[in-house]
Amino acid sequence: MSSRPGHAEALGIEFVDLPFGCCGFPLEPLDRVRSLAMAAYNLMLASREGLDIATLCSACAETLIKAEWLLSREEGLLRRVNRVLGELDAEYKGEAPRVLHIARMLHEEVGVERIRGLVKRPLNDLRVAVHYGCHYMRPSEAYGGFEDPERPRSLDELVEATGAESVEYPGKMDCCGGGLLAMSERVAKEMAAKKLRRLSELGVDALVLICPFCAIMYDRYQSLILGEGRIPVLYYTQLLGLALGLEPEALGLDLNAVAVDGLLEKVM
Repeated sequence: MSSRPGHAEALGIEFVDLPFGCCGFPLEPLDRVRSLAMAAYNLMLASREGLDIATLCSACAETLIKAEWLLSREEGLLRRVNRVLGELDAEYKGEAPRVLHIARMLHEEVGVERIRGLVKRPLNDLRVAVHYGCHYMRPSEAYGGFEDPERPRSLDELVEATGAESVEYPGKMDCCGGGLLAMSERVAKEMAAKKLRRLSELGVDALVLICPFCAIMYDRYQSLILGEGRIPVLYYTQLLGLALGLEPEALGLDLNAVAVDGLLEKVM
């Protein structure tokens, strides 16, 4: 990712663009070896430049971390992956750059207290619900158990650093349903609808998440699921940007499917 004014500059972070390809996640159910080869190639690119990897997507983080973990333990699988990479005159030799989801990077590398100290526009009037999703900390063995997969706290703490209240609610750890779309659109939509209805009843100002696929289910599909858009859905970095004093247009809030006008009236 390229360095540009905004969140990264405010937090003292420099992002560097690399010619990454797909992480391999969508291919895993069809061809596990080629999926891992795609992940391994990206790991090699980062390692060659001496850089760690920060992902905006939970599935990307999981796929890359799992590839490092599996290929360091299963020699037979490594040989099969390298046969695929051989088609590109490449070989994976155990390169293992650190891979962090952007939320984990903010929590561990920047730190909650530093974020709290940089807030220029406290979001004290906001009550938000957080959605962790399925891939942010699972499989826990591959992630080194950095967080309890049943009772995580990092996203709640990141939200609270902005001044907003993170509201506890039943079903907080439920899946968005996106993984089932190809098998049963009806079931997938009902899974998303269950959480959205519950949050609507609680009257939260927004649902805050950290996965683009979850955003598709809760933001893009919300009007299809509920018949109307009721609950603004923000990626955490959008919420953080508001707290850091960035303007809504710089945060892409005009691209959100569910209007955020009411939320902005509370914070601007």
